[in-house]
Amino acid sequence: MTLKAGEKARIAKQFIEAIPFSKALGMNLDDIGDGFAVISMPWSEDLVGDPQSGVIHGGAVSALMDTCGGAAVMSHPDAPAGTATIDLRIDYMRPATPGQRIIARAECYNVTRSVGFVRASAFDEDEDRPVATAAGAFTVERPKEKEAKA
Repeated sequence: MTLKAGEKARIAKQFIEAIPFSKALGMNLDDIGDGFAVISMPWSEDLVGDPQSGVIHGGAVSALMDTCGGAAVMSHPDAPAGTATIDLRIDYMRPATPGQRIIARAECYNVTRSVGFVRASAFDEDEDRPVATAAGAFTVERPKEKEAKA
């Protein structure tokens, strides 16, 4: 069964909204399409890693990028809806500006039989200087073929 783009986007949105940490972090699915996703997360005092600086903890940024990468895979035309993270490398470029929301953009640029490959970036209001970049691999779950009857 092949899902249409709109149906995949609906499933991805439901999936993200059902993840407890996504809700706890205040993540919002801003845009999703064929192999890409945009998810934002508001600045919150509860997410600050260093109270002196007010900078959001890197773990919250990595969770945002991981979720966004999975959504990009789920929405890819050549991938069924299910996915899980295999590997995610994140390079932190600079601290996020205190008080500003973080926006992650991810693109699933290649899908094999069992793996989707993703590139992502996270920004605050300064979109010319990323807070972090990421490269990842995610599972591509395919429906099991019905066993042939003997």
